[in-house]
Order: sequence, then C-alpha cells, then structure tokens
Amino acid sequence: MLVGGSPTVTARDPNIEADVRAIVSQIVDCLADGAPKPEPPVGAPPPVDATKIPNSGITTIAIGGDHGGFALKEKLAFRLREQGFSVEDCGTNSTEAVDYPDIAAAVAERVASQASQVGIIIDGAGIGSSMAANKIRGVRAALCYDVSTARNAREHNHANVLTLGAGLVGDSLAWQITQEFLATPYGEGRHARRVAKIDDLEKSSVEGS
Repeated sequence: MLVGGSPTVTARDPNIEADVRAIVSQIVDCLADGAPKPEPPVGAPPPVDATKIPNSGITTIAIGGDHGGFALKEKLAFRLREQGFSVEDCGTNSTEAVDYPDIAAAVAERVASQASQVGIIIDGAGIGSSMAANKIRGVRAALCYDVSTARNAREHNHANVLTLGAGLVGDSLAWQITQEFLATPYGEGRHARRVAKIDDLEKSSVEGS
C-alpha cells in the first residue's frame, strides 16, 4: 500500500499465519487421503486393523488350507494370533499339491470334537472345502465371499466353520470376512428352530444310512 507516495510495511498477524498453516495442513491431508496407497510387498500379512475383534466368546480356532490356500492361511493365522486367539494350524505347510478334503476334514473334526470352537478352511474357491467339511457330523460350514455373508452365516445359520476361496477374495477382504465371522454371535430366537431342523436332517441321514 502507498501512503503519501511511500510504501508502508504491515506487521504480520501471528493469528492469521496460524490459520493459514492449519488450512494448508488440512488440504495436504485431504490430498494424501485421496492418493493411491502403495501395494504391500508380496507375502506380507493383511493390513493391520487396529480395532480389536469384538469378543463373541470365541477363543480357539482351527485353520487349514490346501496348496492354493496356503499363503492366505499363513497370513490369517498370523493376524489371528496377533489378536490373541489360540490357533491350531491343521496344514498344509507348503505350496506342494495336497487334496483339499484331507485338510477340510482335519479342521472340521477339531470343531466337531470341540477341540476348537470354530474353523477356517481355505482353498482356491472355497467350495470343495465347504462340501467336505459339511460331511462331518456337527459341522456347519459356510463359504463366505463378503462381510454380509459372514455375518449371516454366523447370526442366522450358527456356522462354526468358515471357508474362503483364496483365488476369489484378496487378503484385505479375507481378513474383513474373518473378523466379521468371529465377531458375530449366533442370533438364536427364530433362527434356533431352523438350525435345529438342519441338525435333524443330518441325524436322519446318518441313522438311515
């Protein structure tokens, strides 16, 4: 500004400077939130979710995966142990080809015998493991592909085994599904009558064989 033909120097207002810095910081944060996140290195565990899985009474888990589910099985087991769960690894222990019914049976039998409260089985698509596990009396295995199906499987169907398809869900989604499955309690109520009918079908099939 010129006053009487001479420039004048205006003193800086520290309050205005602080406000400007705060606005700039907010803009930078917003831009950072919208920027693409770097991919985790191959073989890294799923992203850490700082939120502890709510306690639904589950403390013991049997987990297993065939060669197609081995990598994801290792990552989920790592995260579950981090969360404080007691995890029994039923194999496999490498990417060498194995038969998924053997792994599914190992996990399902631990659940049926109550050695573990719930089980998680992973193969390429999750379908075969679900079929195999459901041949074990007392097991209600559910193939889940998103958070909603995981919640429904537990709340409505009292599922005690979760199956996942490593070729169909990524690490992050698999972890979200697992969290939801473990955090959701059985709804009982009207669902109890329907689950009892599933159990009756199983009993009648075994007795009639």
